[in-house]
Amino acid sequence: MNDNHWKQLEEADYLFRKMVRRFVKERDRVSVEGIALPGMLILQKIIRDGEQRLGDLAEQLDFTSGAITALSDKLEAGGYTVRRRKEDDRRTVLMGITAKGREMVERNGNIGARCITLLFEGFTEEELALQSRFYERIIGNLEGFSETLLRLAQQNAEVPVPRDPEQKPRGGAKKNYLSY
Repeated sequence: MNDNHWKQLEEADYLFRKMVRRFVKERDRVSVEGIALPGMLILQKIIRDGEQRLGDLAEQLDFTSGAITALSDKLEAGGYTVRRRKEDDRRTVLMGITAKGREMVERNGNIGARCITLLFEGFTEEELALQSRFYERIIGNLEGFSETLLRLAQQNAEVPVPRDPEQKPRGGAKKNYLSY
């Protein structure tokens, strides 16, 4: 890999991380009637598909189990949802939406659409299609991401550290990946 290609990789990595951090920071600043935007996603999903298991919501909306529990607690405390145990399997908890929750989503239905248009404003249809292909490719590249890096760290731990200060780092690393 030449130095120019490596610089391009570093720049793409930096901008990707910056974009994700900025999005999460901005998203987390928004509260609709006391409910964070991820909570609104839960309400919209229940309206669209009916009662949901908490585990299914976490998986489908890409939330951790801790995040889905915290969001569910807040939604229920606000009177927007109700949790109940499935009669034939008491271990299964289902979340449904209340009339208050439906009214709140209806009143604020324009927020989700505006969120999307704000993010992708000014892009042509071709640019959006290209972005979608890039995102799909990155998602594919993330398959096995942590396992690969953990194996590499394990292999590095098994190799003795070179004593020669002029010797290049193991693994061909050109710069400190974690430096930003």
